[in-house]
Amino acid sequence: MKYISTRGKSDSRNFIHAVLEGLARDGGLLVPEKIPDLSKQLDHLSTLSYQQLALEIFTPYIDGEIDREKLSQLIDRSYTSFADREITPLKHTEKISILELFHGPTLAFKDVALQFLGNLFEEILKREETRLNILGATSGDTGSAAIYGVRGKSNINIFMLHPKGKISPVQEKQMTTVLDDNVHNIALEGTFDDAQRIVKEVFNDLEFRDKFHLGAVNSINWARVMAQIVYYFYAGFRFREKYPDQDLYFSVPTGNFGDIYAGYLAKKMGLPIKKLILATNENDILYRVITTGRYEISDVQSTISPSMDIQVASNFERFVFDLAGRDGRSVSQRMENLRIHGNFELSPGELKEAQSFFISVRIDMQKTLECIKRYDKLGIELDPHTAIGVTAAEESGHEKVICLATAHPAKFGDAFQKALGRSPKMPDSLKGILHKESRCLAVNNDYKQVESVIKEQLS
Repeated sequence: MKYISTRGKSDSRNFIHAVLEGLARDGGLLVPEKIPDLSKQLDHLSTLSYQQLALEIFTPYIDGEIDREKLSQLIDRSYTSFADREITPLKHTEKISILELFHGPTLAFKDVALQFLGNLFEEILKREETRLNILGATSGDTGSAAIYGVRGKSNINIFMLHPKGKISPVQEKQMTTVLDDNVHNIALEGTFDDAQRIVKEVFNDLEFRDKFHLGAVNSINWARVMAQIVYYFYAGFRFREKYPDQDLYFSVPTGNFGDIYAGYLAKKMGLPIKKLILATNENDILYRVITTGRYEISDVQSTISPSMDIQVASNFERFVFDLAGRDGRSVSQRMENLRIHGNFELSPGELKEAQSFFISVRIDMQKTLECIKRYDKLGIELDPHTAIGVTAAEESGHEKVICLATAHPAKFGDAFQKALGRSPKMPDSLKGILHKESRCLAVNNDYKQVESVIKEQLS
């Protein structure tokens, strides 16, 4: 399997080099040259454990570059830290089914991919006899999940940017209280979009990137997306066991389009998903492009669902690549329009194609708070991002929907206070975290300052 750039100007890569590089050298995102078709294997796949299912889904993408037995060991090791034996259990209520993705070490869905990616990095670096310095940006949960995935690992350093003061206190502490020598947290003056832009600017400084062996851990890294495909298949199979006559609908709260893009790939691979419900908060660029065809940046609004406070959804470029018939020149032109003018357009045909996969619903803060209250009365605690997905599912009008629960509610105590006047139940792993020693560097909104930090820490 070869991996090609969405902008069509870089040479293709094999899986291992795609994982190590993260971002294509022409600034595009790496995607597989073809999507495997597993539609004839669904009956067999439905009988497998989560780990066994991951092995079958990963195998065609890795295409023999990692020995199958070694790959199985990496997968098994990656999920030993999860609190639930099913890894991503599916819980049913009268109206919806909740896919719990928060049983990993940092209590967020990012753990599902990043525990695997950390072990994958370590294996590849040992085999290639090289080192890697990871640079990433986070709107909240990616940072801690990435840090926990690589902390203390050989030949890896991680530099993680977060927007200063714009993530929840628990999210910040989960990152900054990790004091391993290979972990470097950076608080950036600006928004998540600024942090994400700076990461791309550093990667596009090819001389610096090569000199310091930079790699990506955000959902721009293909392996992240690949790992997230698994829980769509796993949940779909469990859902059909209980509701064999129901169509598959997934509701996904998303800001950067990575999580729901994995669902799109699951559908392309043969999982019979009827529609994906794309749920946004007030930062509704994805809602607007799916409903109108116009992708246009506006100002970021701070909300009670901070992991979705994003206006530039990086992974949408991968979907645009498919909509454009995998024409890298077309994608490159649109990304240039986005950089210069702050917008681009889908053609009427492309918009119709997009709407064949997605329904989009915009949920504001008031509806989010009302959902948290409503489900609390049923004995179910929802974090604000999950509440957005649940409300979107309810408003979609479909009878049964699988809603992705992307984080443990304890990570967003402020939202709970607003909704209920109390804090959510605190798991043991988070007790006392706000008072632990932390370490973090603050920088201005300038990629050269970030490069200086990396250079100083690695010298």
